[in-house]
Amino acid sequence: MAVLGCLLLTACSGGGGGGDERSGQEILDEANKTMAGLTSVTVEGTTTNPEGKGFTARITTDLHNKCTTKTTWNWNGAALEQIRIGETDYVRPNRAYIKWWSDKSMDGDQDRWIKTPASKAEPGDGLAACPRDFSSFGTAKRGEPTKVDGAPAVSVIVTDKSVRTGKYTFYVAAEGKPYLLKVVYKGSDFHTTTTYSAFDEPLDVQPPAKVLDTSAWSH
Repeated sequence: MAVLGCLLLTACSGGGGGGDERSGQEILDEANKTMAGLTSVTVEGTTTNPEGKGFTARITTDLHNKCTTKTTWNWNGAALEQIRIGETDYVRPNRAYIKWWSDKSMDGDQDRWIKTPASKAEPGDGLAACPRDFSSFGTAKRGEPTKVDGAPAVSVIVTDKSVRTGKYTFYVAAEGKPYLLKVVYKGSDFHTTTTYSAFDEPLDVQPPAKVLDTSAWSH
């Protein structure tokens, strides 16, 4: 999704020790390069607005053309699972999603995956693209050493003129490869927390066994 995608950034010399004098921008640049070179990664994010409405999303991707995702909306119970292989999507919505996204022609069978061209995906429908954009923006300022799930990390605070209501904090691994571990956005418009894991783990994405093919349907 768009929100998740925008959050959603070998080995380097930078550890957490006293000899590390890299700037915040240098840390992010190294993290961006490392993340862009992955063969697979899992990204999990939660976004909420001031009223508490929001969604959670999880994507495991090869960063190119194969990925699996699941998105759940907390305010209406809608959920959507997706497998994307090249130009084909296999999607499985729950009944709450079908009712909410009522302009879609979708089967109500909860066990049935629906085959459809990836080109049919629309903004806001919960379907994700497999590539991730790992690039820098705004002004980066190095923060304090910290830990993410017990792993040493360095924080980088990013502000940008186009984001006037809040700021981003990037957490980059301080030992080993400079993986991006977590991104937190806090603003008056919404809060988002995105985590990254399962770096370069084997990824086996296959079509589901039980499929309803709608790719030839006219709309």
